[in-house]
Amino acid sequence: MNTFIVSFHQEDNVDSMQVQKLTTTEFEKSASRGFRRLFELDTNMGSFVFFDAEDDEGDLSHLVLQYEEDSQDPSDCYSFSKNDFYEFMALYLQGMDEMEEEEDEEDNEDYGPIHHLAHLMFHVVEEGKSVKP
Repeated sequence: MNTFIVSFHQEDNVDSMQVQKLTTTEFEKSASRGFRRLFELDTNMGSFVFFDAEDDEGDLSHLVLQYEEDSQDPSDCYSFSKNDFYEFMALYLQGMDEMEEEEDEEDNEDYGPIHHLAHLMFHVVEEGKSVKP
C-alpha cells in the first residue's frame, strides 16, 4: 500500500488529502468480510465504484475502484479517510438531488456537484499515476 498526497486547485475548495493505492491482494484483505457498493460515477476517465469494506479484524475501509472503458477488471484501487470519502458521497448525493429537480426542466449542463466530484477524482488519478500499488 503506497500513500500519496493529492493537492487540489484553490477554487476546488478541498484540502489536500492523503490517499492510499492498494494492490489486488491488499484490496482483497480489506474486503475479506464483505463490502457495500454505495454508488458509481461514470466519467470520461472511465467509471469509479465507491464502497466501504470490512476486513477480518472488523476494520472499515473506504475504497474506490477505477475501471477503464469496457474493462471488467479495475485498473486501480484507492483508499480514503472516512472524512474525505464522505465528502465525495455528499457531493454525489447533492448532485442526485439536483438532477431530480432538473428532470422537469430542460437539460442543464451547469457545473454541479457531480462534475465537481469527477474533477476531484481526475486529480486523484493524475497524482496516483506515478505511484505503484
